[in-house]
Amino acid sequence: MERPAWDEIADAVAAAPYPVQVLPADPRRSAGCLARLEITTRSWLGAVVANSGGLLVDHGWLRALGGGHDGLPDVAAHLDPADGRLVVGFDVLGGQFTWSRARPQARPTIHYFGPEDLALDDLEVGYAEWLDAMLGGALTAFYSAVRWPGWEDEVLAVPPDQGISLWPPPWTSEGKDLSAVSRRPIPLAELVSAHADLARQLGFR
Repeated sequence: MERPAWDEIADAVAAAPYPVQVLPADPRRSAGCLARLEITTRSWLGAVVANSGGLLVDHGWLRALGGGHDGLPDVAAHLDPADGRLVVGFDVLGGQFTWSRARPQARPTIHYFGPEDLALDDLEVGYAEWLDAMLGGALTAFYSAVRWPGWEDEVLAVPPDQGISLWPPPWTSEGKDLSAVSRRPIPLAELVSAHADLARQLGFR
C-alpha cells in the first residue's frame, strides 16, 4: 500500500541534518490553494500545501512555500496561468525556485534563479526529488559558494518575509567574498524583484 505523501515528507523533515521548521497550516487557505492548483495531497506538493504554511529549512535559509503563512505567500500566489509556472520556494538571498516546463510537452522540473549569476538554471529534477534533496542535506553543497562564517545566527534572525541584501552583489568580482560585503535585511519581495529587474537590464535572462 502506498504511503501518504505527508508521512514521507515528515520522515524527511525528522531526518534532516539541519533544523527544519514546519509552519502551521491554515486549513481554509490551504484548501483554496489546492483547489486553485487542481492537485491532491497524494503528491508531495499537495501534501506540503495541505499540511504546512511552508517549511523553513536550515535556519530559514530556504523557505519552501506551502499553503501560506504570515510573511510567506502560498504556492498559488505567483501562479502564471499562461504556462503553469509555479514559485515553490525562496532563499534568504532572494534566490527563487520555480516549477515549470523547460519546453512544451516536457515534464515540469525545478529551476533556480540566484543572485550569484542572475541566470535561470534547470535543475532537471521534479518537485518531490528537489524537496527530498533539500531536506536530505543538499542545501549545504548547493549554497557552499554563498555562505559566510556565522551565517546561521544572522539568517535565523531574519523573518520569513525578509531576505539579506548583499553589497557588492555576489555576481560581481568584488562581491565574491560574502564575509567582507555589506549585508542587511530588506523585504524579501523587494529583494527578489530587484534581482529580476537587474537581470533584465543587464540582459542576463
